[in-house]
Amino acid sequence: MKVCGMRDAENILAVAGLQPDYMGFIFYRGTPRYVGDDFRIPHDMPDTIQRVGVFVKEETPAIIEAVRKFRLNYVQLHGGESPDQCRALKDHGVGVIKVFSVDDDMDFSVTRAFSDVVDFFLFDTKGKFYGGNARRFNWHILDTYDQKVPFFLSGGIGPEHMDEINDLSNLNLAAIDVNSGVEVRPGLKDVGTVSMIKNALNYKKA
Repeated sequence: MKVCGMRDAENILAVAGLQPDYMGFIFYRGTPRYVGDDFRIPHDMPDTIQRVGVFVKEETPAIIEAVRKFRLNYVQLHGGESPDQCRALKDHGVGVIKVFSVDDDMDFSVTRAFSDVVDFFLFDTKGKFYGGNARRFNWHILDTYDQKVPFFLSGGIGPEHMDEINDLSNLNLAAIDVNSGVEVRPGLKDVGTVSMIKNALNYKKA
C-alpha cells in the first residue's frame, strides 16, 4: 500500500503509524498537494516505509538533488519522461515508478519501451490533473496488459473498492496507491479511512 500526497508533519507520522509500505511526497508545484518550499520529512518517520518523490516533467539533476536531500527510495514520474531518463535515474541508485494515464482507449504497448528501465508502472485515471483526479478507470482493461512489470493501481481508491481489488489477484498488482479517496482536504489524509483500507488488504493476505 502506498499513501501519496503527504506533506503535513503530524499527518505523516499518524499515517506512518499504520505502516504503509510506501509514502509519496509531491514535488510538482502545479498541484494543491505540492509539499512546499520549506518541506521536511519528519526525522522520526520509520525507515521501513519507502519514500517516493513524485515529479512531473522535471530535469534529472533536480530529481537527483531531491533524492539526496529527502533520502528518497523511489521517484515517481508523471510527465513525458523518456526511457533514457528513467535509465539515468536508475543508474543513480534510485528506484523508478513510471506513471501511465489510463482510459478506455488505453494501448498498453506504450509501456514496452520502459519495461527494462523501471521497477514499477503506476496506472492512474486519465484526467485533467497529473494524478489526484478522484475517480477510477475501468479496471477490466488491465486484463489487456501483459503483466511483465509489476504495477501500482491508483485513481480515487477508497474503502468501498476493497472487494474489487481483492478480486484482482490474477494481475501483477504490487500495491494500491491511495490519495484523493482518503483525504479530508488536499494534502491531509483521514487516518481512519487509511486504516480501513490497510486492514482490508491485510485480511486479503491472511
